[in-house]
This record gives sequence, C-alpha cells and structure tokens, in this order.
Amino acid sequence: MDRTTVAVDLAKSVFQLAVTDASWKVIETHRLTRTQFERWLANRDVSLVIMEACGSAHHWARWLNGLGIEVRLLPTQYVRAYVRRNKTDAADASALLEAARASDMRPVRVKSVEQQASQGLHRIRSLWMGTRTSRINALRGFLREFGIAIPVGARTGLETISRVLADPGTAVPALIRGTMALLVDEIRLLEARIGQLERELSELARLSPACTTLLSISGIGLLTATAMVAATRAT
Repeated sequence: MDRTTVAVDLAKSVFQLAVTDASWKVIETHRLTRTQFERWLANRDVSLVIMEACGSAHHWARWLNGLGIEVRLLPTQYVRAYVRRNKTDAADASALLEAARASDMRPVRVKSVEQQASQGLHRIRSLWMGTRTSRINALRGFLREFGIAIPVGARTGLETISRVLADPGTAVPALIRGTMALLVDEIRLLEARIGQLERELSELARLSPACTTLLSISGIGLLTATAMVAATRAT
C-alpha cells in the first residue's frame, strides 16, 4: 500500500492540510475546521502526519497515535526556513513537507499529558513570581516618592514595607496607605499559592525516579529537576 503523508498547519479553528503520495508529491489540499479535521483523519488511510511542535501539537499527536498514525513534530524555528513564498497556511503546510525530508531535521518527541501538566505548573509559578516581583517593585516606587528607602531583597523588602505601612507615624499618606496594604496582602496570597505549587512539585519529584536521580546531582534542585523531566523524559 502506498504511504500517505499529510502535513498539517495547525490553528485555533481552521487547519490547512497538504496530502502527498509515496513520492512526496502533493495530490490534495484541504482547509478543515477542527471537527472536520477529526472526522477526516479518522476516516482516511494515513501513515504519517507532520506538524510543527507548536501549541496543541502534542495533544493532536497523542490523538493521532491513538489512531495508529505515526506523527512527526518538527521544531518551529527550523520549519520557517523552508517557507519559499509569502507566509500563508498553504505555504506553511508545504514547508512542513520540505522540512520533514531534510536529513538533519530532528523531530520533537511527543509529550505525555503528565509532562505537559508539569510544564504548566512551572509556567504558572513563573507567572505568579513575575506578578509578585512587579507588585513589590511598585510598592518600593511608591515609598520612594515619600522619601522612604526599602532594602534590597524581596523577602526583606516586603517585611520592611509591611512595618512601614503598619507604623502610625509613617510618612505614607493615609490616602494611599490602606490600598498599599491591600497590595501587600495580594503578595502574601501569591506567596502562599507559590508555596502550595512547589509542594505539588515536590510530591511529583518524590514519585519520579528520574527526578530522584537528578536531585542526587550537586547543583540541581527541585525546579530544575522537575522542569528537565517534563521537557525531556521519554513517553
């Protein structure tokens, strides 16, 4: 039976497909909604699907693997070089076919649901850490306007800010003092959530032999170990 390959340019709602024969010649093109895409793949004899390793690609790869279809995910940054004309969905699909034939193109391993969930925890923690930092910096800036300098360091700085705001004789005007105190409360809540998330990562590491091995290496901590396993562990 001829080997049928399909290149898929993923999108939020409409997918562009380029179907090739065994000689990698494009014989069909389709533009399908998500529902149509699912139905089309479920009812066609396809041996290989090629996609960029972008948002939702790992989900679709797992679904296609469940149908018995081989999936090859290609690094997005390398596929761009194969777009020969103006960037369109059709041109992107054709570029995937060209990139897949390159001998030096190393595909991305399909991640499991657990790996992606773990990576999601790391991203959420980074978002919360960024929010915490921006709020502490905002408070530092406000206090400088009233001639109050806050020492370096997030934890030390936050403790000093809390004491300044609680001091009845502070130079901070009453008009803004209460709102600044609410901002401190937000930071404390973020810290509690970050702590809970880190405990979840600790439990994840405890149950993972790969994480346990990494943690035994000097210089590798919880965040590095769990991030490495989420990004690289074989599924």
